[in-house]
Amino acid sequence: MAETTGTGISRRSLLGVFAATAVAAAPTFSNAAGFLRGGGDIRRIRMYSGRTGERVDMVYWIDGQYIKDAVKEINHFMRDWRTDDVKEIDLRTIDIMAASHNLLDVNEPYMLLSGYRSPKTNAMLRSRSRGVAKNSLHMRGQAADLRLASRSVSQMAKAAEACRAGGVGKYQRSNFVHMDCGVVRTWRG
Repeated sequence: MAETTGTGISRRSLLGVFAATAVAAAPTFSNAAGFLRGGGDIRRIRMYSGRTGERVDMVYWIDGQYIKDAVKEINHFMRDWRTDDVKEIDLRTIDIMAASHNLLDVNEPYMLLSGYRSPKTNAMLRSRSRGVAKNSLHMRGQAADLRLASRSVSQMAKAAEACRAGGVGKYQRSNFVHMDCGVVRTWRG
């Protein structure tokens, strides 16, 4: 027996309407940035910071439109925590991160190790490590260093490489993957 709502519409017919809507909306992905496989019609980002204790879990893009307030919150979350400087994060970088996360099929949020870096922070890190680029894309808001406890560096890097949308650095010893929206390339750190 079919359940009916207060308007006399059966549950089955209501589900049919939703299914038809989903099928009609399916071509929307073709209008999205075609270079990202796995991005989807709804893009969501989930991250936490071990440094600040902050978390972000939000949809930031729906059917071809970025959500301004969500992007602003992501920019703040990915700020240089050492100086508290905020820079607009390149939307392509956020898309790469989200698409890679989708391809990994995990519920666990990324641990953000580094998003935007002020020139002062980059210079300090460069003085301590030869693995920090002088003209790092982190200073332009175009890169992120990420970790997942449930996935290996190799698994994360393969997902990011599958997007074919930017640079992917594998840092096995430090247990993180660098993702950026620069030239498509790979390296080991």
